[in-house]
Amino acid sequence: MSLAAETRRAADGHPVLRTALRAGIVNYTAAARFLEIDGEVDAVATALRRYAEELPAYERDARDVRVRMESGIGSVDPGSNDALIAVGGTSFGPSGGDRTAIVAMGAVDAAALAAVLQGLNLEEITPAAAAVGDDSIVVIVDRLEGANALRAVEDALEAVPIE
Repeated sequence: MSLAAETRRAADGHPVLRTALRAGIVNYTAAARFLEIDGEVDAVATALRRYAEELPAYERDARDVRVRMESGIGSVDPGSNDALIAVGGTSFGPSGGDRTAIVAMGAVDAAALAAVLQGLNLEEITPAAAAVGDDSIVVIVDRLEGANALRAVEDALEAVPIE
């Protein structure tokens, strides 16, 4: 396998690096050291630079959505008409519980949910549940994280990556 092919394979094995290559925000020498490919660091850096030139540009799209927050969310009976979200055998809905639902309605899809989850992760917010369906995303978080989660979801939906 050529050094260029090995470099591409290694970069593709690290989605964050591949995204950074597409966005043009990589220190190629540092990335070459990170990949630990058998070869000269400068040669690997050059292969990364050439690979970045071949990748499609990293673009983002603002989604047309309305985001709201609903407090008092907890477990509800599976199949309940009150359920906002059901994942496996667990359903969440209004119940006076200690969680908050962040609901985004509009132009959403799996890519938007991925951006939302990444945004929450950056804020160190771990959702209890999250799902996308039709024209809505629902994310369940601890009540105290509700306001920060709302801002993170709004920010994420302003810049959803386009593949």
